[in-house]
Parts: sequence; C-alpha cells; structure tokens
Amino acid sequence: MPHTMSRMGDVLAGFHAVWEFDSDSVLIRYERGIRTPKLFQALGERRVPLAALEGVSLAEGRRGTVVLRLQPRAGADPLLEAAAGQLPEGLDPYRLVLPAERETLAEYYADELKSALTRSGPADRYLIGAPEAPLRFKAYDGKASFDGTSVRFRWSWTGASSAKWKAGDQRFAVADLGGVEWRSPEAFEGYLRLLPNDPAGAADPVPPDQDAATVVFGLGYGPVHESLPFAAAVLAAVRTTGAVPAIPAAPRRDPADIAERIRHLGELHQAGLVTDEEFSAKKAELLAEL
Repeated sequence: MPHTMSRMGDVLAGFHAVWEFDSDSVLIRYERGIRTPKLFQALGERRVPLAALEGVSLAEGRRGTVVLRLQPRAGADPLLEAAAGQLPEGLDPYRLVLPAERETLAEYYADELKSALTRSGPADRYLIGAPEAPLRFKAYDGKASFDGTSVRFRWSWTGASSAKWKAGDQRFAVADLGGVEWRSPEAFEGYLRLLPNDPAGAADPVPPDQDAATVVFGLGYGPVHESLPFAAAVLAAVRTTGAVPAIPAAPRRDPADIAERIRHLGELHQAGLVTDEEFSAKKAELLAEL
C-alpha cells in the first residue's frame, strides 16, 4: 500500500509562500506582499502532485534560515522546461525559506514527503498545470498575446525592425508550433521565439530582431513574471493539443491605429527600406483590416 502524507491539510508557512500538504499533492500558495518576487505573485498558487516529484531536500540557508525544496521530475512542469535552467535561486518556485528555528518541523515534512514519493525519471507528460490563458505582455518591439489557441505578435512602430514591419503582424496557431525558446530578459539579448512544428524543414535561425516569429526584450520589456508564464502556457498548449478549435475572426482595427501604421510604412518607403510593391501590398493589407 503506497504511503500518503500522514495529516491532510497540514500547513507550513515560510517567506513568500505557504505549503499545504495533501494526501497526493502539495499546494503552494504564494504571498502577494511587496517583498514577494513578482514571478511568485503572477503564479498565485500551484498544485504539485506527488507523482510530479522525485526528491525533496532540506539545507541550511542564508542569515539564519533553512530551505526546503521540492525536486520536480524532468518534463513534469512546463514552467521549468520553458525556463531551461535560467531562473536564479531566488526565483525558484519550489523553494520554501524558513527561519532556522523551524528546522525540526521542516525536517519532519521533508521525511514525510520522501516516504510518499514513488516516481523518478523524466515524466512523459506535464503533471503540473501551466498558467492559464489569456495571457499577454509587452516586448520591446511589439505586444504578444495568447488566447489558448493562437499566439499573436503585434509590432510596435517605435521598436520593431523594418523586416518585421514588412512581414506584418503575426498570428501562429498552436497546431503549427513545435515549442518555444525563452531567453531571460535578465540576460543579454533576451527574447521569446516560437519554434515551428517541423524543425527539419525550418530555415536557419535569423537574429531575433529580424525574425517575425520572435519578440525581443529590453529594459522594462518582457519581464520574467510576464514572459515566462506566457512561454510556459504556450509550451503546454503545444505539447497537449490535439484538435485545435477554430480561431475566431480577428476584430476590426482602430482606424487611428491603421493610419499610424500606414504613416510609418510610408516613412520606411521614403527611406528606401520598403519597395514600391511592398508598400502598395502592405498598405492594401492594412486598409482591408478596417
């Protein structure tokens, strides 16, 4: 008979989060205080099935603290898979930092969890839920949105390259995607790239600022707490989708927005960055959205 947690509903409160132990899972509730990392606040809460875990550790922390940490199985959490090891220790959503005087209690729960774990090795599917759509964030060169069935990139006239303006705003159905590549905005040249579902047939990667399947980050654009949950949600949809529901027709654009885009397109044309044919075709495309 498999071991289960001895007392359902037990709660362990630490800095920035509270863990509630159930017979087959741990519910992590993140605080919304001013000192709580924004990523945790964005996640809100996460239910972690014991089947998604392969280990538990307890270690000495900094400045009179101890750290209880869950170790998810590879492939069990879309958030960690999207992060690809880029999260700093302070943004690890599976760390619970406690005052050192609570070490004995933390050790008790660590032992209880270890006794309850029965799985190890990579998971064949996601076992931890992804952030729910709709999601959106503002990148340096455009706005990204995800409605659960498709991703849209709407370029910003102040940041997007002429290559992206030529390509026009983009829409990607989940069924046409094979994954995502997230480069943290805290690193140099961060970005979110959508990967095709047929990598063998894809062309050689182009620079993020020239790739119409990529939005680039910058100071204050695409922060971790917005872009990483977005990437995880898209990744989870890609991996779990079967028949994708029909995508509803795009809403009509604001005439003022269309006029501004045509004006910017004209500037690119006058600068020689857009040919006469490209200018006429794109202008007609924009007018058709009215």
